[in-house]
Amino acid sequence: MSTIALHDEHNHDHADHGHHKETLISKYIFSMDHKMIAKQFLITGIIMAVIAMGLSILFRIQLAWPDKSFPFLETFLGKWAEGGRIKSDFYLALVTIHGTIMVFFVLTAGLSGTFSNLLIPLQIGARDMASPFLNMLSYWFFFMACVIMMSSFFIQTGPASGGWTVYPPLSVVAKAMPGSGLGMTLWLISMVLFVASSLMGGINYVSTILNMRTKGMDLWKMPLPIWAFFLTAILGILSFPVLVAGVVLMIFDRSFGTSFYLSDIVMGTDILPNEGGSPILWQHLFWFLGHPEVYIVIMPALGISSEVISVNSRKPIFGYHAMVYSLIGITVLSFIVWGHHMFVTGMNPLLGGVFMITTLIIAVPSAVKTFNYLATLWRGNIRFTPAMLFAIGLVSFFISGGLTGIFLGNASLDINLHDTYFVVAHFHLVMGSAAIFGMLAGVYHWFPKMFGKMMNAKLGYLHFWLTFIAAYLVFFPLHFLGLDGVPRRYYAFTEFEFMKKWLTVNVFVTWAAIMAALAQVAFLFNFFYSIFKGKVSPQNPWEANTLEWTAPVEHLHGNWPGEIPTVYRWPYDYSKPGHDADFIPQTVPFSQTMSSNLPHDFEGNAEAEKIQQEWELANPVAENKG
Repeated sequence: MSTIALHDEHNHDHADHGHHKETLISKYIFSMDHKMIAKQFLITGIIMAVIAMGLSILFRIQLAWPDKSFPFLETFLGKWAEGGRIKSDFYLALVTIHGTIMVFFVLTAGLSGTFSNLLIPLQIGARDMASPFLNMLSYWFFFMACVIMMSSFFIQTGPASGGWTVYPPLSVVAKAMPGSGLGMTLWLISMVLFVASSLMGGINYVSTILNMRTKGMDLWKMPLPIWAFFLTAILGILSFPVLVAGVVLMIFDRSFGTSFYLSDIVMGTDILPNEGGSPILWQHLFWFLGHPEVYIVIMPALGISSEVISVNSRKPIFGYHAMVYSLIGITVLSFIVWGHHMFVTGMNPLLGGVFMITTLIIAVPSAVKTFNYLATLWRGNIRFTPAMLFAIGLVSFFISGGLTGIFLGNASLDINLHDTYFVVAHFHLVMGSAAIFGMLAGVYHWFPKMFGKMMNAKLGYLHFWLTFIAAYLVFFPLHFLGLDGVPRRYYAFTEFEFMKKWLTVNVFVTWAAIMAALAQVAFLFNFFYSIFKGKVSPQNPWEANTLEWTAPVEHLHGNWPGEIPTVYRWPYDYSKPGHDADFIPQTVPFSQTMSSNLPHDFEGNAEAEKIQQEWELANPVAENKG
């Protein structure tokens, strides 16, 4: 903080910040403006989420009514659903592509790509990203990855069918099943492009945050979303290349006769020549990315929720430093827990014990975040905006889904629960639903900043309650299937006697999933209608403190028309005793808030503290402010 001065002596360059004439293509398609790229990521992510939800409804119909024929399925899916029943091969393809789209294209690119691009320059006070061109490339690599992934639905052998984790040998032996052929090749190409996109984005985010903060914006004055995006980008930069290495070895096995992942494989009556490889190697490489990926998905959502909860509670976030250290703890620990996905692979029990301990330890920073959210809400002057409801919904899913993670992190329990519906229920609550709710909280909260319009609050409330109830109705019952030993990825529950009693539960879950899908119609209408016909947004609709609300509503490339504002204080000065308003933006110098300044505000700046003490001596009434 180092200053109590009245004047902004910040002297940024006043060069032309992109005021040249832009064409339709340079403004809306090959844009280098971080705000437009954020919109591209968001709308592409929404489209992919709709596709993924449609695929999930298709396989839920199969699980609920495995023996019934639905003629409309043949109309839509053709040879993959002859006679109105989905083929078993295609069922696995639906599960594979649904999982891939949701984890990578919606919850990684759609969430991080949107909000990192939108908020990093605006909240740290930068004109744009460190490399706008690299930023544009990042989006187009992501877009190409989406197109290639979806193109696999239009080839003769169909999409990849190895589960979203693409375990060998289904992913390596091209003749194993139809989806092991060209569809799997397209999956691998798509993922390499996606990783390239993520790396370009991540390097940009880290460079921008470290090098382009405005005057006064030190690390401890950054809003929590920026901390979350920063650490998420570091996670991606360190872990995604490992997936690419694994994919390259897989391509070698598929195309050049190597045996990194294959050994002693028999197909029908033929013994394949591959020897010496191990599918366990792929699991190590995949989950070394796969577990950091869980936090790459959830950390941006946690950062967004921190901001939304503080703004709408009209209270400072509880334990700001603890929140940052918990994010750092999650980042470090996420690299040493991947083995808990592999307890049943014959792992040495000693090594399993190490992974079990680190897995249970990572619950501690997660619990710190949960406690801090609840403490921020406690006795707050809460505004129940749609964004606030979705942020509170995230906390609910994070708690209920996280508790089951303690079961699965225990090696002896995981051996019984592994690959059952208990795992499906766990990660859909703690990662899937929580991250989606964080993303939706961000959309409702920053929609005015993105589009200059307000979304309809009543439709937002309808969307929240239907989605929140439906998500619990879908995923909570699945815990009980898992406890009874019902395996995941099975095409029908009629194969074994003990599974038949769960058919009625599957019907219930499928209707709940259909209800969840219909609830998104309210959101989609609200979103696209508000872009064109919504009420024009004021400059700072939520009365928030962070820098993005000081930029004009009308977008310009460069964010601020004149000098970039100087930052004087942390971003969570809400409801400060002694101040006439319940929020103090980061750009307000301490000299303008003498009656509400507190000793710790000055961060040990002796000169500023002396000025404050002199003022308090001259104004003794201020002694009662706290």
